[in-house]
Amino acid sequence: MNNAAAKRALAIVNGDDIHHDLISAVSVFQTLGTEAGFVTGRGAGMQRFVNPTPVTADADVYLLYTSGGQFSTAQQSALSDLVAAGKGVVAVHATNVLATVGDRLDPADRPMYELLGNRYLSHGPGHHEGQFRVRMTGAHPVTDGVSDFELFDEYYEFEFADDNVTVLAERERDDGRVIPVLYARQVGAGRVCYLALGHDMRAWGQPPFRRIVRQAVAWAGKSEQK
Repeated sequence: MNNAAAKRALAIVNGDDIHHDLISAVSVFQTLGTEAGFVTGRGAGMQRFVNPTPVTADADVYLLYTSGGQFSTAQQSALSDLVAAGKGVVAVHATNVLATVGDRLDPADRPMYELLGNRYLSHGPGHHEGQFRVRMTGAHPVTDGVSDFELFDEYYEFEFADDNVTVLAERERDDGRVIPVLYARQVGAGRVCYLALGHDMRAWGQPPFRRIVRQAVAWAGKSEQK
């Protein structure tokens, strides 16, 4: 691919939660962006979308693995505007953990909630992690060529912000309840993909997980590369 015409991705980590390995994550996701055919940089911190520097402004897609940390309302709105204008977001795992007031969404995090399309609620009943089967729910560029697979990972359950989602994969709890783990959505002229999987290297190293992320970057960045 001609470098002058290369699509660009930016892998971004953010947060202060010791339960998520941000240092390893940014390297893993930068590699996956590169494998997707994008010139992929990496960075730390979400306070970058208001008056962005070229490394942020030039990215076609943002690959996010966040776990707390500062992300102001103004910065959330600026990211939302960038996506609505045509950029893409691939958000992984704890990126959907938003601030709450009691059990309600903190209004300060509403722009991210409405952009991402969900917010974390809990790990669900029982253990917070375990082995489970990930089931594909239909044909889509993000899941092209991916069959149902087994994964050891952390359980995440969330509520949708709206019904503007196409669920692409799910898991079934021991009680039979079906929980979505992957979806795609359109936001203005841009694209957003959320993947609840991917707590740590036990998931990051699995070929189906890596293929999903690569194809999510390609889809969100509107590229034919995989």
